[in-house]
Amino acid sequence: MLHRVVGIIRLGHPFPSLLNAGATFAIATLAGAPLPAALRLGASMLAIQVAIGALNDHVDAPRDAIAKPAKPIPAGLASRQEGLGLAAVAGALGIMLSAVSGLPTAGVAALGLGLGVAYDVRLSATRWSWLPLALALPLVPLHAWLGASGAIPGGLLPLLPAGVLAGTALAVANGLVDAERDAATRRPATVVALGATRAWWLHLALLAGVAALALLLAPGAGEDAAAGGASDGLPGPLLRSFRTWGLIVGLAAVALGAVALRLGRPGLRERGWELEAVGIAAVGLGWLAGVAASAGGLAG
Repeated sequence: MLHRVVGIIRLGHPFPSLLNAGATFAIATLAGAPLPAALRLGASMLAIQVAIGALNDHVDAPRDAIAKPAKPIPAGLASRQEGLGLAAVAGALGIMLSAVSGLPTAGVAALGLGLGVAYDVRLSATRWSWLPLALALPLVPLHAWLGASGAIPGGLLPLLPAGVLAGTALAVANGLVDAERDAATRRPATVVALGATRAWWLHLALLAGVAALALLLAPGAGEDAAAGGASDGLPGPLLRSFRTWGLIVGLAAVALGAVALRLGRPGLRERGWELEAVGIAAVGLGWLAGVAASAGGLAG
């Protein structure tokens, strides 16, 4: 029985699901959401990510039986029907939890879910496999901040194109992890089409663009931010410190992840992709801490 529970949990792709949920909770907190609302928004993102992951395993089960036999469905830890059922229930739950914050927030959540479904059902096996993540990643801060405050601050808008670049880079990095398996199953994904070396350099150039945008455009580094006051939640100096260290630690993690992705073994490359994902999340949180600091702290 326990192995079935573990298998069903693994259908939801725990690492990216928990990372996105944690980032959503943190962003909502920076935007001034009280704890119950921040937890609800984090739970809504967790449910949406679980839905996308479970549907991916349902759709890819025949291919995974050849390329990834340890995944839950080919390993016999879960069935395709359970994957589809989990995707339907989790997706509906994610939208409903988002709708508590209003229809605009639910609309952003539905758009993100729709992009994930498009990837799972159609685009993951094509040269356009990078597109859904490129469009969906900027929706994470948008969903969290809009759900927390009901508005979108001006400092968040420059983050959106950086999010598109980061999402594209992470999609290519994920393809680098699976390069041999995609080639073995003749899956015409982005990395297979480009070749691993060119794909790595492309993803590195995209990450360099993210770093440049973050260092140049993230608010909170100048005198205006230093004049920002504290809030009932996080004081201004703490927000500014979070902004600085979020960018430093995040960009360092991205750099280490990029190096790991040049290594030969798929397991090490997967750790590299995970490092890049954590680094991108840290950069985004640092950027948004700067948004909160430059606005004079949280609204409370």
